[in-house]
Amino acid sequence: MLDAARAKARRGELRISVPIGYVWHREIGLGFDPDLRIQEVVRLIFARFREVFLSMLAEQVHFPRPSDGKKLIAFEWTPIRYRNVISVLKNPFYAGAYAYGKGEKRTEIVDGRARKSYGHRKPLEEWEVLLKDHHDGYIDWAEFERNQKQLAVNAYGKVGGVKSGRGGRALLAGLLSCGRCGRHLMVSYSGRPPGQPVYRCERPNQMLGLPRCFTFGGLRVDAAVARELLRAVEPMAVEAAVEAERRYMEARGEKQRIVELELQQARYEASLAERRYAACDPDNRLIAAQLERCWEAALRRVETCQARLEAVQRPEPAVVPPDFTGLANDLGAAWNAPGVTMRTRQRLLRALVTDIIADVDDATREVVLTIHWRGGQHSQLRVRKPKSGEHGCRTPEEALAVMRSMATRWSDEDIAASLNRMGMPTGHGKTWTAHRVSSVRRVNGIHAYRSAEKNSEWLTMSEAAATLGVTHHRIRRLIKEGSLPAEQVVPGAPYQIRAADLQHERVAAAIGRTSRPCRIDHKNQLLMFTDT
Repeated sequence: MLDAARAKARRGELRISVPIGYVWHREIGLGFDPDLRIQEVVRLIFARFREVFLSMLAEQVHFPRPSDGKKLIAFEWTPIRYRNVISVLKNPFYAGAYAYGKGEKRTEIVDGRARKSYGHRKPLEEWEVLLKDHHDGYIDWAEFERNQKQLAVNAYGKVGGVKSGRGGRALLAGLLSCGRCGRHLMVSYSGRPPGQPVYRCERPNQMLGLPRCFTFGGLRVDAAVARELLRAVEPMAVEAAVEAERRYMEARGEKQRIVELELQQARYEASLAERRYAACDPDNRLIAAQLERCWEAALRRVETCQARLEAVQRPEPAVVPPDFTGLANDLGAAWNAPGVTMRTRQRLLRALVTDIIADVDDATREVVLTIHWRGGQHSQLRVRKPKSGEHGCRTPEEALAVMRSMATRWSDEDIAASLNRMGMPTGHGKTWTAHRVSSVRRVNGIHAYRSAEKNSEWLTMSEAAATLGVTHHRIRRLIKEGSLPAEQVVPGAPYQIRAADLQHERVAAAIGRTSRPCRIDHKNQLLMFTDT
């Protein structure tokens, strides 16, 4: 009998248990389940493989559960679970393949007795029967194999596998390989919490006690690879944005289709419950009361499904559809947007890059990255390693340039005030003080201003006001109207006034005008107040 069953299975005629979405028809044999709602859920799983579980769970998608054992005639619809999704993705039946003999029993000797265990899965190559294109499939066999490869890659910790994008603070975690020994680079974090990522070739040291191949920081390398990625996708950004918008609209349509099918089945169940209640003898209250409660529960499900459908169809005024075309014009802003997580960036990078071979050129102090793109293309990227003391908290070069220009004429207090007015923070993002300016000057070898050596050729605005006996406001008005020449080292720095310019006739005339506001005289302008 077992040989007969195996022979029938080799022909694909043995009626074994089939997964949800298929039924054995009396005339045509194995085929799709006639329930369109079941078909739609199965197709949705394959269509949205990359984000299927979380998105379907958020959209309250339900999955059928047999309520009649192995007959698969009656189902109960329950919220979708992880095991529902993974069982659909790993089952070759959905790819149109007939499989038999996928498991085996094993016998072990325990305490001198033979013990049998069942349900051990065998590799696909060892299955007894595997007939491709046996029946209609929800997907083809090529897509099934791609899904299995992706599932294997996503299984973290497998031998020979590549880490998937699981988040963290390192963009290239799991993608970098050593160009000297071929092993994967490890990620560690140094510095104060949360720390900065550092890539190390640690395996030779841990396993064999050999010196590490090399070590380099991750911030500059991650930024350089991100720029290379954006440069590679920039030519096709508009097409990708249009495709993303199309998929976004398709996802909304799929969600609405699922809810419509659920509402259709809920209405059928409510109608069936109504007919059962109407066919019941009203005098038999024990049965009539139960049927009435079932009818009321079915009507509540209809109301719930109707409310969900209205919520899907009604556009939300507070939510604006994403402007994919605008994101295509500024990929850098989209990449660094606050809502984009590191896990999203990692998954996007892995969609375009197979792996990256890293090495360090000690002669030029550069990290050499060989990027292997999907499709067979390769590119090389060189990133300069920072020198000792060169870090992300250095004083900006613009601030150092201002210090060099002002240090010979202005005190540290004036330089700090000027830098704060220009909106230039320190390397740590703080405001400037005289002590901080003095510390940065000493480190960078910028000579300080010496008030004792100051000659009388240049004056500050306060000194000019004291010399002329006027207020600061009057000096500022004279400079603004052009009567008094003044210079600034950089925009926002204090004014410097030449002492000889204070003796000019225009300045003396402007200072002498006390009966009316200080302004430039124009032709054809009548005076509001006379001098008499």
